[in-house]
Amino acid sequence: MSTVMTSNKPYLVRAFYDWISDNELTPYIAVDIHCRGVRVPIEYANDGQIVLNISAGAVGHIALGEFAIEFSARFGGKLEHLTVPYGAIGAIYAKENGAGTALPIEDDYADEEITEAKPSLSEVSSDTNDDDPEPTPPKPKGGRPSLKVVK
Repeated sequence: MSTVMTSNKPYLVRAFYDWISDNELTPYIAVDIHCRGVRVPIEYANDGQIVLNISAGAVGHIALGEFAIEFSARFGGKLEHLTVPYGAIGAIYAKENGAGTALPIEDDYADEEITEAKPSLSEVSSDTNDDDPEPTPPKPKGGRPSLKVVK
C-alpha cells in the first residue's frame, strides 16, 4: 500500500533556516525566478536565479509558511514584499561557511494555492527600522552556490 505524501521541502528549508540562525550565521536562499508564484525584484536576478539573505536582521518581516516564504526587504531604497514558494528554492546555506543543502527545483509545487494572510504595508513598515542600513542582495559568484561536506 503506497501513500502519497506531501513535499518534504518546506520542512527541510525551515529546519536549515533554524539551524543556520541558531548558530548565529546568515541564511541565504538561491531561488529560481522562473517558477510559478515567485515574486522577487527580478532586476537583481542573474542567469534566472536570485540569492537572498533571509536572516531576521536583513528582512522586516518573515513568515516561513506552509507553501512559501514571505518577507519584506528593501532593494534600492524601495520596500518590496517577496514571495518564494518552497519549490523554487534550489539551495539554503550559511553565507559565512557554505554549510547547508542543495534542493531540487519543484516548479509544480508552486501550483498549490498560497492562502496565508499577507501583512498590510503598514504592518510591514512598522516592523522595519528605517534607520537600519538597507539590505542589499548578495552578488552570486558566478554559477550555483557551492556547498561542502562537513565531517
